[in-house]
Amino acid sequence: MEKINYLLVVLAIFSVIILGCNQAQVASSGNKENMQKEMSMSEKCKSLEEREKSGTTQWTAEEKELMEKCESMEKQIMEEESMMAEEGFEMMNGKMMVVNEKTKISTVMEKDATLNDGTKVMTDGKVMRKDGTSFMLKENESIWMDGSFMKAGEMMMDEMKGDSMMQGYKGKVLAGTTAKYLDFNKADYDKALKEKKKILLYFYASWCPVCKAEQPQTFAAFNELNDPDLIGFRINYKDSDTDADEEALAKQFGIAYQHTKVILKDGQRFGKWPDSWDKQRYLDEIAKV
Repeated sequence: MEKINYLLVVLAIFSVIILGCNQAQVASSGNKENMQKEMSMSEKCKSLEEREKSGTTQWTAEEKELMEKCESMEKQIMEEESMMAEEGFEMMNGKMMVVNEKTKISTVMEKDATLNDGTKVMTDGKVMRKDGTSFMLKENESIWMDGSFMKAGEMMMDEMKGDSMMQGYKGKVLAGTTAKYLDFNKADYDKALKEKKKILLYFYASWCPVCKAEQPQTFAAFNELNDPDLIGFRINYKDSDTDADEEALAKQFGIAYQHTKVILKDGQRFGKWPDSWDKQRYLDEIAKV
């Protein structure tokens, strides 16, 4: 009887292990399937946009429905990127708060959070970097979704300094204080050329997974840069937001791929790179200008 009971226990344990493995395989398979669906959707959206640009006006009901889904997906991506640039965590009156730089709204931090660069922020103010280092946030210190850290009072000083240096630029600020990264418009671009600023151009497509993954690195680099003579522009490329000025700029610099970077110095092309960069690569390449 004891041997039978023992065998039953072993069989039960073995069944649990097998069930767990099967569930893990199903979850893994599901994740891969979701990624494949997302990539397929991006390609379909790109195809529709190219047809629209070529002058196509006749659409089937199925294609119209797909266009609505593409627009919804694009809007969601833009909202996520906006949150990346504007949301952070700050120690206020001994409590950790979730803060939004744009709305100036603060709420109590109720659960631990993970930033875009893998940094973990705890509700008690402890910050754990991906490399294993950690520290505690002091009063009025903050850390942001892109991984950038601000000391007490630093944000307000940087904003005042940056606003005076960037006076007259109208584009939406995506990242940066002293050196800003803006949504492109021709008036701002012409002004930057006239002022002989160092200019970084990023050719971005809303349907591009690489672009979406790289933008937090771009944000982090500009948030760290302290150069008033530098400005960056995110230029729409072959997506539904691309305008005639952006198309002309892509043609001027011979852009063949989305996520291409171009750096200008004194109005002339300093360099052109089609590969994807991390934050350090941005800092290294800009330092060479």
